Amino acid sequence: MGIFDSLFKKEAKREDISSILPKEIFEAGALELKDIIAPSALKVSPKEINLGEKILRSFFVISYPRYLAEGWFSPIINMDKVFDVSIFVHPIETSKVLRQFQRKVAEVQSQIHTREEKGLVRDPMLDVAYQDLENLRDQLQQAQEKLFDVGLYITIYGDSADELDKVESEIKSILEAKLIYVKPALFQQEEGYKSTLPLGNDELNVHSKLNSSPLSSLFPFTSFDLTSDKGILYGINRHNSSLILFDRFSLENYNSVTFAKAGAGKSYATKLEILRTLMFDTEVIVIDPEKEYEYMAEATGGRYFNISLNSEHHINPFDLPVPGPDESAANVLRSTIINLVGLFRLMMGGLTAEEDAIIDRAITETYALKDITADSDFRNIEPPLMSDFELVLSGMEGGESLAQRLSKYTKGTWAGFINRPSNVDINRKFVVFSLRDMEDELKPIAMYIVTHYIWNTIRKELKKRLLVIDEAWWMMKSDDTASFLMGLVKRGRKYYLGVATVTQDVGDFLKSPYGVPIITNSSIQMLLKQSPATIDELQKTFNLTDEEKYLLLESDVGEGIFFAGLKHVAIKNIASYTEHQIITSDPGQILAIKKAKQDAAEDQDEALMAQREKLKQAALNPNAGEKGTQ
Repeated sequence: MGIFDSLFKKEAKREDISSILPKEIFEAGALELKDIIAPSALKVSPKEINLGEKILRSFFVISYPRYLAEGWFSPIINMDKVFDVSIFVHPIETSKVLRQFQRKVAEVQSQIHTREEKGLVRDPMLDVAYQDLENLRDQLQQAQEKLFDVGLYITIYGDSADELDKVESEIKSILEAKLIYVKPALFQQEEGYKSTLPLGNDELNVHSKLNSSPLSSLFPFTSFDLTSDKGILYGINRHNSSLILFDRFSLENYNSVTFAKAGAGKSYATKLEILRTLMFDTEVIVIDPEKEYEYMAEATGGRYFNISLNSEHHINPFDLPVPGPDESAANVLRSTIINLVGLFRLMMGGLTAEEDAIIDRAITETYALKDITADSDFRNIEPPLMSDFELVLSGMEGGESLAQRLSKYTKGTWAGFINRPSNVDINRKFVVFSLRDMEDELKPIAMYIVTHYIWNTIRKELKKRLLVIDEAWWMMKSDDTASFLMGLVKRGRKYYLGVATVTQDVGDFLKSPYGVPIITNSSIQMLLKQSPATIDELQKTFNLTDEEKYLLLESDVGEGIFFAGLKHVAIKNIASYTEHQIITSDPGQILAIKKAKQDAAEDQDEALMAQREKLKQAALNPNAGEKGTQ
């Protein structure tokens, strides 16, 4: 029995082991969250930590100046680097601090008296320290201030030691310029890293004593803001909910560019700026290829011109601007001839060098027929028409074929648009030129002519103006129109003109050799929601970080990044109810607004009809009221 008992026990033990082993093996092979987020390798050295493929280095602040200005930590928070920041605030009991202050004040006061007794020169540092201690003690006693042990730790990340050295040097230079000194956590890198992890553990325990006022200046959630004492409201800063108030006419130039995919809210944001700009004594002119600004012009008392082949509004491209006080007639005429050569190059689908010269000479002779020369005063002379130019061109050697190519603009279906004297008056605070009904083939030509006419008008009188070119990619399709647009952007400041370029086709805009110069000559850039197809090119052009790139991809309608000078913030456009009713481009909302207006008009007509019927009945039965009273 003893042998069987022992065998039975051994067999039972084997069964228990066999039942436990698979469970242990399974648990050993199961992945947990810590296995997933843990780095592949970890190496701790005195100066840094190798964490997988990254290298990190931790620092702590050891010294502060006597005064800390508001927002002094903002340049660090807004650095375009990868780093972690931890701020540990440990309150100190006021009664305990006051006892220590009393001893410290007595020590400093004793040192001052000792120096006075010895006849030594007064030490300014001791005097300042005594005053500071006394002031702080008074504030602590009155509960106006509290004292804290504050630990400020920074951990930076990089792909190499050289990159870390560069970031370290940048952080030190920013802080040391403000008399704030940091030191690396030598032989304490592990503690430093753990202190900056989102665990709330202060393992470094390197503290400086700060009272409430300087501690409040360390508020970490600070970012660049664009709030000024004048300007218009562009939107809300998505980082800190501050207002983005800015005046484009306060920058080195007054130009802007707005890029967004279709439906991202670029026209909405532009209309919002226009509506608010009109309140500040600024004239606004809009080139509108899609008839989006008609209702806005009507609501604001502006002037709306529908430019098309059958339109009653005409612009003569041969119009000449009045020479300014610092311009000669010869320079104005020469500039106009150069622009007209560019126009004819666009109208005829390109010119050879020989044809270019013929066109140039023909334009000069056409003006001469009207006694318009470099030496004449042409302010009161009627300019020539396109048909006059065709007549001169057909009589020149080598100009016959050019005249035939031009005939469709003078005698054909397109004659009504160009071959007429100008009858457009833009002497109004808000003016819109709509090109939606113009044929697509003619739109670049029409935009060139309209923009040239606007430019001539702007040069007549110095006023604060904003020129908005919506769907500017139409002008970027041709080198001549793009070159003219770039000229406007570069020269506009001289005439107190801001040019706002708005487009959805970022690819075509940047492909043009004039695209990037227009961007670089625009002090304001607004990037709204972008498509994945163009975001990489946009990131390269605007030097965006990966975080900013993904922000543009994930933004909602009316959200993006607003650049002004050297600052940029995440923006969200907002409008009041009344503004929204005026500027909305949503077809559904526009139909709803029109239906509401129509219903209101019908109700008013019904009320009017009822009133007329009542008066009619009263006229037919003049004594009805008296009988009813009796």
